[in-house]
Amino acid sequence: MKTLIATLLLLPIGLWAQTPIDSRQRALVITHVNVIPMDTERVLTDQTVVIEQGKIKAMGPKVTYGKNAMVIDGRGKYLIPGLAEMHAHVPPVDDLAPAREVITLFAANGITTIRGMLGHPRHLELRGMLQRHEIIGPDLYTAGPSFNGMSITSPAAGADLVRKQRAAGYDFLKLHPGLTREKFDTIAYTAKQVGIPFIGHVSSGVGIWHALTSGYSSIDHLDGFVEGLVPGIEKMSDQQIGLFGVFVADQADTTKIPALIQGLKTGNTWVVPTQALAERWIAPGMTPEAFRAEAPTRYMKKETVNQWCEAKTNLASNPRYNPEAVMRYVKLRRRLILACQQQGVGLLLGSDAPQVFNVPGFSAHQELEFLVRSGLTPYQALRAGTVNVANYLHRADAGVVKTGNVADLVLLNGNPLTDITQTRTIDGVMMHGYWLSRSYLDHELKKLEK
Repeated sequence: MKTLIATLLLLPIGLWAQTPIDSRQRALVITHVNVIPMDTERVLTDQTVVIEQGKIKAMGPKVTYGKNAMVIDGRGKYLIPGLAEMHAHVPPVDDLAPAREVITLFAANGITTIRGMLGHPRHLELRGMLQRHEIIGPDLYTAGPSFNGMSITSPAAGADLVRKQRAAGYDFLKLHPGLTREKFDTIAYTAKQVGIPFIGHVSSGVGIWHALTSGYSSIDHLDGFVEGLVPGIEKMSDQQIGLFGVFVADQADTTKIPALIQGLKTGNTWVVPTQALAERWIAPGMTPEAFRAEAPTRYMKKETVNQWCEAKTNLASNPRYNPEAVMRYVKLRRRLILACQQQGVGLLLGSDAPQVFNVPGFSAHQELEFLVRSGLTPYQALRAGTVNVANYLHRADAGVVKTGNVADLVLLNGNPLTDITQTRTIDGVMMHGYWLSRSYLDHELKKLEK
């Protein structure tokens, strides 16, 4: 890394745009930019932002800086905090090459924080490499390998794995389906004892109403929400219920929604909706043909694209799949998301990527649009990927653009407060103290095309 930095400092000024710029070696200044600080819904116009040592040193309409600083003209552009993907999947394999590709896709989309939801021992090593700036990429918070009906053979085995993952240094425990209530209760109890949060799915043997009293740090996918509204759900098979309750939504007793939302709020349980799964995979609108035609698809391997298209085809061919009923299910999910927002339940941005039709990084911007489609304002949707994440992770130095905070930033060509799709118009990203220009990002993305 030292050799790389030394080389960068000797480059002609015309080549800076093609290379990451380290603010620890040279101050970086963005002038005349519109800042969306995210502390409140406002735009600070004609701001100069000075970045040194990976932090915002100064910000205001009249700020001085050294003559050797690298200056970026921000006229007509908008600066926001870096975004987060709180339901990411870093490939759980020994070879870190696929993981680095996924990391690059997130970085190129202004994702400066990710939470890996299916861990692997090498993720701990990858996290360290990112922290030491051996790789330029997002902050990585990692869950350990899955707790599920197959991996946990007994309550004692569950408790033992909790302790082992806590000792190994994982940030979270990831729960998957298939856990009995006895196994789950032992896992939850042990996790509280040793001080590691548990997140993810709600097993059908546990149910959302018990889960709400058990101390989940976050529940993802709205898992168990729809099912918890359906009378007699315990008598139905998983095949009858469908993925995340898709086949039983018309039986939901929506008068129970306030109690469900209150249970989340009382338990301080955060919610990662991953609505992109419902809107793109489950809903009838997105077809395999349409996905293949999307530009981000070029970054996924052909076999992965084929698998995703097959998953969509298989779901749509299920005899229980009724397009009109599925759209009512999607609308019920939107209603639940809006109720969380209105009643003060913490929402976190996450799209489950890579996953069916969700390309890493790109799908986070789609998720923002789906949050707005659910009734959130663009500002509220942006909070789910910035301020809320910082609060959830207890990061007092992140999530807001202000002096003293870490300089995880995204420079946009348009105002996302008036049009949430403007989060896609990335002109550059500031991450871990490095400035990644549009030219550099395009160069890195080009290398990932399949």
